[in-house]
Amino acid sequence: MSKKLFTEKEIELLAKNPYVKSVSPKGITYSDEFKEHFITQYEQGKFPREIFENCGFDTEVLGIRRIESSGKRWREAYRKHGILGLRDTRSGNSGRPRERELSTEEKYARLEAENNLLKAENELLKKIRFAERGMKK
Repeated sequence: MSKKLFTEKEIELLAKNPYVKSVSPKGITYSDEFKEHFITQYEQGKFPREIFENCGFDTEVLGIRRIESSGKRWREAYRKHGILGLRDTRSGNSGRPRERELSTEEKYARLEAENNLLKAENELLKKIRFAERGMKK
């Protein structure tokens, strides 16, 4: 995270940009659309600073280090996971897992899956024992 804090004026300026999801004094969240646009423009040979400027960002407000590190992070995520690596998944994975009462069908399906897993594990152990016995002889 950057040490530079955004002022109220800078926050208002950044929030007006259509490529910004949210902005706080400490950080900025870019839209998934912008990340995809960044990757396509970068692959065409443009520099990160140039891409940000063309999309209406003030590079003086953001800072060069923030631009470079964001670009590096997105390129790495894109290289590892493709376009899905650029998605912001925090909203779907935040907080504790929901604990609700399972219906009878859900309980049954869960127990059936667990039973099938244990059967497969048991078969694997049988095969391993059988192979070990064959090696001893």
